[in-house]
Amino acid sequence: MTAIPKPSKSAPPKSTTAPEYTAAPGNTAASAATATAAAVDSAAPPPVASPAALHSAVIDWFGEHARDLPWRRPEAGAWGVMVSEFMLQQTPVARVLPVYEQWLARWPRPAGLAAEAPGEAVRAWGRLGYPRRALRLHGAAVAIAERHGGNVPRDHAKLLALPGVGEYTAAAVASFAYGGRHAVLDTNVRRVLARAVTGVQYPPTATTAAERRLARALLPEDDGTAARWAASTMELGALVCTARNPGCGRCPIAARCAWRLAGSPPHDGPPRRGQTYAGTDRQVRGKLLAVLREATTPVPQRVLDAVWEEPVQRARALDGLVADGLVEPLADGSYRLPQSRAERT
Repeated sequence: MTAIPKPSKSAPPKSTTAPEYTAAPGNTAASAATATAAAVDSAAPPPVASPAALHSAVIDWFGEHARDLPWRRPEAGAWGVMVSEFMLQQTPVARVLPVYEQWLARWPRPAGLAAEAPGEAVRAWGRLGYPRRALRLHGAAVAIAERHGGNVPRDHAKLLALPGVGEYTAAAVASFAYGGRHAVLDTNVRRVLARAVTGVQYPPTATTAAERRLARALLPEDDGTAARWAASTMELGALVCTARNPGCGRCPIAARCAWRLAGSPPHDGPPRRGQTYAGTDRQVRGKLLAVLREATTPVPQRVLDAVWEEPVQRARALDGLVADGLVEPLADGSYRLPQSRAERT
């Protein structure tokens, strides 16, 4: 694994692919909003004043304030990075940490997980939520063992070809584990770029082509610096440039943040609704899986019936678990976690 060392403050990053621009004087909220709309619709990313200064400010901040997380340590290896990336999708670090430690203690290499039934991955996933990620991680481990000699591939295209690995995860592993030069766009990075560069409070609901162009244009040319930039912007979004109550007074780039310079205009896109959980099918699925995870033998239907009072919703949730490959029905009417491998691509 290529560790991400603390950068030197003696000089800014080498150079960038984005040209240097001078910010136009007299920015107002209205003109910033107009420029933002034009930038989103245009094929070219919005101009950035001194990208190299932006890089050095954020990377220097990361060198001082980065959290000591186990998947950032050299001993984590590419497999540790990959496991963390699967677990951290839509799940806070505090919830991931204990499960990550247990997972790596049990399966320090992909081959160990690949040798187990997929249901064991679901069992070990615990209450992290979105348990299909456990099946996808198991499928990726099987493919790594079968196609790559048990080693997480370094090549971005080979990572992307693994089951359950999308563009973000492939870029994150290639960058954080191997020091590659890739645009890593998670929610935190997208929010930092939306505010600092595009001048809006929140990024679009789904990642857009314009965001990808901007992220690529901002990448430092040097591989190692690009990898540090990816980790630094992600940490800045997680700790300072948060979705609610951003700590602008602690931000290393507050003075050059396009959103602040525009007067911090409020979000004018579709309403941002938080996800509900209580009473939803997700809650019922979680309760059913909790029973199955604790069981060492197949679970009779009557035991699952006691989990949720409303029969139609309970049946729908159970059917969904079966359809997703998270639960296997048996001929005698009982259920268990999956023991056979799902078809892989």
